Amino acid sequence: MEKKWLIVCYSLSNGNTRRIAREMQQVTGGDLAELQTVEPYTGTYEEIVEQGKREVDRGDCPALQPLEADLEKYDVIAVGTPTWWYTMAPAVRTFLTGHTWAGKTVVPFQTHGGWPGHTLSDMKKACPGARFPQEKAIRFDSSGGAELVTPQAELDAWLASLKEI
Repeated sequence: MEKKWLIVCYSLSNGNTRRIAREMQQVTGGDLAELQTVEPYTGTYEEIVEQGKREVDRGDCPALQPLEADLEKYDVIAVGTPTWWYTMAPAVRTFLTGHTWAGKTVVPFQTHGGWPGHTLSDMKKACPGARFPQEKAIRFDSSGGAELVTPQAELDAWLASLKEI
């Protein structure tokens, strides 16, 4: 039986996480939903980075706009985040801590610029009772740009492996 996928992501500056989510969507045929904070981040890149650091340090969970997808209708839920200060973006923390994950299949993935930190383990801790058959850290250039550093062949192999879930 073919599994029904939902790919949920949060993406901000260059859209790297969104890019990977869209590639997952093509491979899995899943639905894509993007997390949006109620109050969007504004200011320069540096100001947003500093705000993000404060939120991560405090463990903030910013309010999110409602997600149109019903998680109960999906067999597999992939969740993608950019790495913010060695962990998941606060918006992803809000999403993960706001749902019950027992018995669910979750595929966590992160994008980072060379410092993956403890993002994937933090995501898994936020989903108690879930099953994690695959996970992936995908590296982009360290300048905050959109240049993929993880070899495309490695990314393609991971994406292909998702069909086995």
